[in-house]
Amino acid sequence: MKFGSVPIDKAMGAILAHSEQLPGGRLRKGVVLDADHVKALRAAGFSEVTVARLAPDDLHEDAAAAELARALMGEGADIHLSAPFTGRVNLSAERPGVVRLDAGKINAANAVDPMITVATVPDFHQIHIGGMIATVKIIAYGVPGAALAQAATLARGAVRLVQAKHKTASLIITDTPGGPGTKGAEAIAARVTGLGMELIETRICAHDATALAQEIGAATGEIVLILTASATSDPFDTAPQALRRAGGEVTRFGMPVDPGNLLFLGHLRGTPVIGLPGSARSPVLHGADWVLSRVACGLPTGSAEMAAMGVGGLLKEIPTRPQPRRAGRG
Repeated sequence: MKFGSVPIDKAMGAILAHSEQLPGGRLRKGVVLDADHVKALRAAGFSEVTVARLAPDDLHEDAAAAELARALMGEGADIHLSAPFTGRVNLSAERPGVVRLDAGKINAANAVDPMITVATVPDFHQIHIGGMIATVKIIAYGVPGAALAQAATLARGAVRLVQAKHKTASLIITDTPGGPGTKGAEAIAARVTGLGMELIETRICAHDATALAQEIGAATGEIVLILTASATSDPFDTAPQALRRAGGEVTRFGMPVDPGNLLFLGHLRGTPVIGLPGSARSPVLHGADWVLSRVACGLPTGSAEMAAMGVGGLLKEIPTRPQPRRAGRG
């Protein structure tokens, strides 16, 4: 691609590099100059203009962005590609789910040519309908076709949207005299429905291991969520013990995500069980979102995966927590 100033008489067919204000209106950058454009520029007193002119083997920015975006999503369903505009194509979710990325492929594509760029949300990012997953931006007005082809090959299939495999969930809330009651139930329900699932029941019982064990065993959802009146502060506290009494297993207590440290994970006869910290009553981003979204989508969520959540696991402060985090639990 050639870029620079040219006499107005030689601008025909080139791409206008900078927007220009003319008496008849603004002539926007990126337009391919035709005879009328050149005439208007000359009439406005322009003797030269800055343009870009593609080489025979160059791809226009819009065509390049569209080709790379198609390669990124591969055969993936439920990802929408926007129409290319000024060298940009956005990839957005047509369904709620979890974004999975091949960072190595994306990094390789971004290393081909500085003018060819892909930016994405983080891997394992939970996304809602219409949420942006990635954007492809071609910085120049055109790029060599061979470079774009190489980037597309390297990036092929690097972006996936994984949807919930579980369709229903049960919420069990334990209660104590003067406790929070059902406070936070709406926030938990929103987390469930945000993944395209249905919260089919909310069960309430005393904050007692025996009573809670009975409710866990009776729950009918494909995922069981437990929100206790009193914080679960030990692997053998009320809620984990209740899961064991029901015949289940606790696979992980505690996680390096804040808020969310006191979450626990287990299962009962193949049904995932998630013990939620009291801080999950807030609708802000929480470690519970990370665990629930992965469990719902059938992604690996064992002790090792949870232990690896610490980098990036310091989430946004919430008003109900001490500032900074020096006291309290949750």
